[in-house]
Parts: sequence; structure tokens; C-alpha cells
Amino acid sequence: MSEPHPPRIMLVVGEPSGDLLGAQIITALNKLTGGKVELSGVGGPVMEAEGFRSLFSIADTSVMGFREVVPKIPRILKRVRQTADFAEETQPDAVVLIDSPDFTHRIGRRLSKRAPNIPVIKYVAPQVWASRPGRAKIMAEFVDHLLCLLPFEPAFFEDYGLDARFVGHPVTERVERGDGAAFRARHGIDPDRPLLLVLPGSRGSEVRVILPIFNEAMGLLKKDVEGLQTLIVTVDHVADKVAAQITNWPLPLTVVGQDEKIDAFAAADVALAASGTVTTELALADVPMVVGYKMGWLTTLVFERLIISPYMSLINLIARKAIIPEYAQDSLTAQDIVEDVARLLTDKAAGAEQKAGFREALEAMGLGAVPPSERAAQAILDIVNGAEAKA
Repeated sequence: MSEPHPPRIMLVVGEPSGDLLGAQIITALNKLTGGKVELSGVGGPVMEAEGFRSLFSIADTSVMGFREVVPKIPRILKRVRQTADFAEETQPDAVVLIDSPDFTHRIGRRLSKRAPNIPVIKYVAPQVWASRPGRAKIMAEFVDHLLCLLPFEPAFFEDYGLDARFVGHPVTERVERGDGAAFRARHGIDPDRPLLLVLPGSRGSEVRVILPIFNEAMGLLKKDVEGLQTLIVTVDHVADKVAAQITNWPLPLTVVGQDEKIDAFAAADVALAASGTVTTELALADVPMVVGYKMGWLTTLVFERLIISPYMSLINLIARKAIIPEYAQDSLTAQDIVEDVARLLTDKAAGAEQKAGFREALEAMGLGAVPPSERAAQAILDIVNGAEAKA
């Protein structure tokens, strides 16, 4: 009797946030199988650092907003076909679609028609309970198993016929403490002056729309907060766009890449961030923050009436109150955000209040329990083994 083959798992991501999740899954799968797992699919540089070989660069698919998406539609659709064809040809034991629904769901739909024998697992349940809940019914047509990050999600999705399980939020296992003092010394940042961390987003469309507003706010903060220094952490594929937007930055500025992110968080006193996963990472790093988000006018025209969630930030959503000040769309103006940013920079009590709220919300998301990536990887292996048992 021949030995069973190692689990063959295809991972598919389409943008940097999924790349981080994919890397955590790779580490967990290798740990749980003793390295006896065969991985393939689409990933980014963080996954590739774990030894993963991607079919193509996720720069082709990491886009958001109509202005940025439309010119790339032919290439995106080509990558969808290429990925689905690869799965059909190689017949993995499961395909795990990670985040990036605009890209990964197209692949799932193609596989449900052309290779229905391959289990399709969706990792990171899209927040359809926050906008367009009807998408859950559509997703049930091509997703076999759903891995949820938040404790209230399985019950919601099970009502739509989806096999859903809570695995915890993977950001809660990224608790790394950087060396803020060493970072400041390394970059010539005065240790006795306040430092504001500015995070303009990881997509080109976010940088284009949001960073000019943040830039304008810096001019106002220069008058309100004496000796203020600023810091931007960016990602490689939008670094050029960031550079183009900061030529007239009014405050002392240091720009670093993702490789220094943890130390940068430790060095910062306060953050001003575009809404996204990074806000939860900031909460884990105990960095008080103000959050903003704005889409281009055409994207806004389509989506603004579909949003039903009262909050953008996961911390606020879990806490069910505005621990973090949020500004979205028309309310995201330089004048509106400056008051909250300045208050956090000058009032330690305000920052301490935020940090206490962070801790409560993070514990509800799984902080301190079994690492979510291990729970997700175990769920994937359980599904694969179950599929093999039925074959």
C-alpha cells in the first residue's frame, strides 16, 4: 500500500494584506505537518520569503477604485484565468482564497464550474455584514468552507448555508515589540520631540486620494504642536506615488519601508492612518491613532449607499463605540482631523484611554489564545483530510 501524498494546498492572494496572511498560514502549515506540505499558487514578497513560489507578481492585482481598476481589467482577468487554469491542471487538495474578494472570488466562481471536485476555502470572511449582505448568498455558490476572523461571523454566514468557523484574527499574533529608541537614533530623529506616524495606505488609489489631505493637515499641526516630527512607512509598490505626494511636506519627515515597520511603530507617539488592517496592528503596538478613509468620487458614487456598518476600524466595531476617532469621505478634511491628532500628541490621558480600549477589543478577537494562523491552518488540513476520506 502506497504512502499517502503530502497535502497539496494552493494559496491565492491578490494584495499586500493577503500576502501577510498567506505567510502566516505557510508558517503554520509547515509547523503542523512537519514541513510535509506542498504549496503552490499566487503570493507576494512576504510569502516568497517563506519559500513560496508565486505564479506571478501581485502588483498586477493589487488595485482598488474604478480609476485604478479600469485600465488593468484585461490584465486582472488574464491572471484570474491563469490561476484557475493552474488549479484545474494541478488538482490540489484544496484552494485557499485569501482576502482580495474582487480577484479571488472570480477564481472561485470559475473553479466551481470547471473543477467542482476541488474544495474552495475562503480565508477571511468578507465583511458583508457591514455592507451588501446579499453577497453572502452569492458566495455560498462557490465557497465550500469559510474561515472567519470575528466571533460573531459564523452564525451570520451559516444562515446563508455556508460552512463557517471562527479561527480568530491573525493580527493578534503579530505582537512584536520594536526598538523605538534605536529607530530614532538610526534615523536622526530627536528622542525628546513628538513623532507622528503617517500611514497613507497600501494601494495607489489610497495614496492618491488620502495622502494630499494628510499633507495639508501637517501644515496645520506645525502651528499647533511644537517641534513635531513625522514618519511615513510605505510599501514598495506605492513608494514612488508616496514620494510624488510629499515634495512639499511642511514638517521634518523620515520615510521607511515595511522592513522597519515594527521599530517605527515603537518609535511613534501617535499615528494618523488610512483605514485598514494596519489600524489593528497599531492597536497591538499601543499606538494611539486617528483614522481616515476616502475613495475617489466614482467609487464613492457606487458604494456610499451600500455601507451599513457604523465604524471603519475593527477595534471600534468590536467595542461598539468610537475608541478611535474616524473620518470618512467628506468628513476627512485637514481641518477636521487636526484637533484629534493634536489632542493625542499633547494629552497623555487621551492616549491612555485609547490604549485601555485597545486591550479589551483585542482580547475579544483572540489575543492570548491559540494563534489564529494555526487554527486556520488546522482547519484547512481538517478539510483536506475530510475530502480525502470521502474520495
